[in-house]
Amino acid sequence: MSYPDLVAVGGFVVLFVLLLLRVPIGVAMGLVGVGGFAMMVRTGPALNLVGLSPIRTATEYSLALIPMFILMGSLATASGLSKELYRASNAWIGHRRGGLAMATIAACGGFAAICGSSVATAATMTKVALPEMKRYGYPDTLATGSIAAGGTLGILIPPSIVLAIYGILTEQDIGKLFIAGVIPGIMALTLYLVTVRLYVVFSKQEVPAQPKASWSERVHASRGVWAVVLLFVFIMGGIYGGVFTPSEAAGMGASGVLIIGLLRRRLDAKAICRCLVDSIQVSASIFFILIGALLFGYFLTATQTPQKIANLLLALDLGPHGTLILILLFFLVLGCILDAMAMIVLMIPIIFPVVLQLGFDPIWFGVIIVMTVELGLITPPVGMNVFVLNSLARDIPLQRVFAGVMPFVLMDVLRLAILVAFPILVLFLPNSMQ
Repeated sequence: MSYPDLVAVGGFVVLFVLLLLRVPIGVAMGLVGVGGFAMMVRTGPALNLVGLSPIRTATEYSLALIPMFILMGSLATASGLSKELYRASNAWIGHRRGGLAMATIAACGGFAAICGSSVATAATMTKVALPEMKRYGYPDTLATGSIAAGGTLGILIPPSIVLAIYGILTEQDIGKLFIAGVIPGIMALTLYLVTVRLYVVFSKQEVPAQPKASWSERVHASRGVWAVVLLFVFIMGGIYGGVFTPSEAAGMGASGVLIIGLLRRRLDAKAICRCLVDSIQVSASIFFILIGALLFGYFLTATQTPQKIANLLLALDLGPHGTLILILLFFLVLGCILDAMAMIVLMIPIIFPVVLQLGFDPIWFGVIIVMTVELGLITPPVGMNVFVLNSLARDIPLQRVFAGVMPFVLMDVLRLAILVAFPILVLFLPNSMQ
């Protein structure tokens, strides 16, 4: 084994040891990246990277969309838009057996369209929907499973922060990535609703129905949804039509939610300040991860690790789709020990050259890999959405939550297989952009 290979293997061993010791992913990647780069080049250039990379990342214009979309989600939560979405969904479909779970998933999809974070979506809907389902005697597995699975829509339905990170790391058009997530996002929402229906039909547990809302009640409950619909159409329509960039759309979206909250008198100075502080804290953690990923990327480049892994995978001669399945399986296994953001920033710089050599469309692969990462949010032993839900509902054992999400995991695998077999479902909308 050559010296660069020894350094690369040693770097990954140290990285995973640091992660097992609960060192933050950004710090771990930064330390390994700088140390490994110093071993490959010299200490002086490695220290120069430490001085230049944070400034370069913090001043990158394309990254401005991250804090803006996070702020938009925070303001939407404070404005009570999540409750209005749930109330409207419940009024229309809550009277069916399993209707509250279906309404929860529908509300998760609507909230994901203005949030962009799966964890935030899951946490918000746990507070809004879980007490209602408990009140009507829903089984814990169905109640928690629908919330945890519905929360994953936040990572796929645009605007998605993880899709934006993928676009930045791979230098792909973020607008096209957002548009490409629309049809898979609608598929996810539909298949989750089908999953609830199948659960109700085949489960031996009793799933009660609540009284049917009148037409006047439905209309009244839907009045608050216009803001979410208008905002989503405005943001995605502007990106799709080439009216403004994703970064501009993020700023306008945050401003739109702020104006809606003020007009409805849902936001005061204290609430706005709290949203700003929360957004800064979350954005800072994401930027810290990106800086660490950039430093780690220099180390990988110096050791030529991406090229060597590409040659290794191609030498297996599994064919394009065989190699793709191997990559997706690897991400599924990795999702058992790492969260979504960590997987993207750590593995995409390594895997992406292989994808290009195999001839796959990078926009299509971005959606596919984010869907795979999405599975990691609800699969054991480290399902981030499951742990967030469990932290807010301590009376429900973690095992029951994981049992509740398994039917949704199977449906996700089916959806992933369909989109791998038919890439046009992902690429139709971005290919028709101006």
